Amino acid sequence: MQDFILFALVGLVAQLVDGALGMAYGVISSTVLLAFGVGPAHASAAIHTAELFTTAASGGAHLYHRNIDWKLFARLVPFGVAGGLVGTFVLTSFDGASVRPFVTGYLALLGVWLFVRSFRRIPSRPVGLPLVAPLGAAGGFLDAAGGGGWGPIVTTGLLGAGGTPRYVIGTVNASEFLITLAVSVGFLTALLTGHWKEAGSLLDHAYAVGGLVVGGLVAAPFAGWVIKIIPERILLRLVGTLITGLAAFQSGQLFGLW
Repeated sequence: MQDFILFALVGLVAQLVDGALGMAYGVISSTVLLAFGVGPAHASAAIHTAELFTTAASGGAHLYHRNIDWKLFARLVPFGVAGGLVGTFVLTSFDGASVRPFVTGYLALLGVWLFVRSFRRIPSRPVGLPLVAPLGAAGGFLDAAGGGGWGPIVTTGLLGAGGTPRYVIGTVNASEFLITLAVSVGFLTALLTGHWKEAGSLLDHAYAVGGLVVGGLVAAPFAGWVIKIIPERILLRLVGTLITGLAAFQSGQLFGLW
């Protein structure tokens, strides 16, 4: 029961951050699960199971508050689904952590850029397909392979390209449900076909999944309202600070500092 309450608190905090800034549910949840000794593939599968519920609730909140750019949504989802399925195959085949140092460096640079950009005139322009496609594919892949990555990669990339924060965050949150569904189906397929040989029993982490779901569902309805009331410059600074901090924390892990 203590584990359930702990993960419910983790899910609540992670979803509040994710819903408001368009990222970090997977990253925060994955970090906690790994710290408790859960393997990377099991952690990713558990998080995506929980996200089936939380992303549906969060996406519904953004839909209600009209924070979704449907053209961007339609261009983003197919590439995200494709990348997520590939990432699932990779993670259930071998250790996908080899790309982690590159992702960490990317996030650190982009976080600093967004923070600096918030002090200048903020442009607002549509983001073209040549950028949406690789961002969606990379975000889906890293989300599956690392237990989190859709928001940090896609949200920061679109904001860096000049997308309007409110609609970028709302669209990325809403589209995450379909990416999560695809990744979850991928894990289930790998389990049922025997491709995921070290799967074991996912019921071993039922308390973690249940806690993440409950905490996330409590926080999700507030997501759409929060980004409507926070000014764009503040949103950019919060996003920039968050992903730079996460990159610094992950760098410390890579170098064995904690």
